[in-house]
Amino acid sequence: MSDIIRRDPRAEWIARNRLHPLHAAMQPAQHSWMGPNGIIRKNLHGIGFIGPNGIKRIDRSGAQQGGAVKRTAAVDVQLPLRQVPAPAFYISVVPDMVGGRLSRHDRDLLGLAHQLAGQDGAVLAVIFGEHKESAFATAGVDRLLVLEGEQFSGYAPEQRVQGLRAVDNQFNPRHWLLPDSRSGGGELGRRFAAALGERPATRVWQVKDQECIGRAGAGLQDLARPVSRLILAAAECAEPVSETRHEALPVELSTSVVRSLSRIEDLGAVAVDPAAIPMAEAEFIFSGGNGVKDWALFHETAATLGATEGASRVAVDDGFMARDRQVGASGTWVTARVYVAVGISGAIQHLQGIGACDKVVAINLDPGCDMIKRADLSVIGESAEILQALIEAVAAYRNEAKRDAA
Repeated sequence: MSDIIRRDPRAEWIARNRLHPLHAAMQPAQHSWMGPNGIIRKNLHGIGFIGPNGIKRIDRSGAQQGGAVKRTAAVDVQLPLRQVPAPAFYISVVPDMVGGRLSRHDRDLLGLAHQLAGQDGAVLAVIFGEHKESAFATAGVDRLLVLEGEQFSGYAPEQRVQGLRAVDNQFNPRHWLLPDSRSGGGELGRRFAAALGERPATRVWQVKDQECIGRAGAGLQDLARPVSRLILAAAECAEPVSETRHEALPVELSTSVVRSLSRIEDLGAVAVDPAAIPMAEAEFIFSGGNGVKDWALFHETAATLGATEGASRVAVDDGFMARDRQVGASGTWVTARVYVAVGISGAIQHLQGIGACDKVVAINLDPGCDMIKRADLSVIGESAEILQALIEAVAAYRNEAKRDAA
């Protein structure tokens, strides 16, 4: 048999044709890539990836068994349980918990906490008020402290600092980690540092060799300094925990938090026009594409949901939306917590632009389009019918809430 490697023109054509049903199977798996902060990220959930604990990710779809796709029930991998019965020290993390759930920034922070904790330390998560998170164990929380009470609700940085000082007195953490974000962590961390008399390390994107490396000079330079007791970390500061389960044991304060006389009066949230929110800062984006035929209904649905409007490049080029509403690599990269794509097939530039979104909902007629494959929740059907049903459902929910309040 000849050793000459023969080309397969048909396979090459399929690899170039993104719309071909076998296109995805012809693409090489991306095992690592560089994030916006220069950190090499690894695909921890990729098929064949072996984590630090020796667990190998398997193909749950059955596509590797016999070369054919088998529709079998997914078998969840039981991650090993990490227990710290008697921690030698604590690493305290105060996540933002935007919307009552851990964000990607929070999970990166917990990953950094486990780097500092090592084998003997435990990660203590401090949460204010009620939350909706149910995955503390898989996110890397060894101990969970929830500070409840109406004094911590709303915008109450002074009272929260008092709560953190009580935690500091009881647990004496070796390090405090807070997200250096605009969602509250940046301000709270600086207030807490002033209360403790500590000099915090800010905008930290890496902790290595007993040094904190943070951004400086408008993000153009790196500043290295010894590891501080209080660290305000940026996004992608570390890989999130994904190879272990943790106990997330609830703990309590031995003493009540002293209630201070607040010099700040919280007047509640200010109503903001969603159209005035910059796309890069919006948390809920309702985006339309070529599949939207009734744009008046689209605008009505976005207003009913209170979402910021976005669009694909096709919709912008056709004049249905302004250029500053374009989402994608050629428009605006967005980091919304919820992104709803209506009638968007999912061009590669658009998928790149929504890569950092937490939850993606797709409404489309084509069940095989790339946006449906990317989405966490898909609705197959005519967009006009679905949007009208969505408006009616929201109106019924609000009317029921008004009756219950009365």
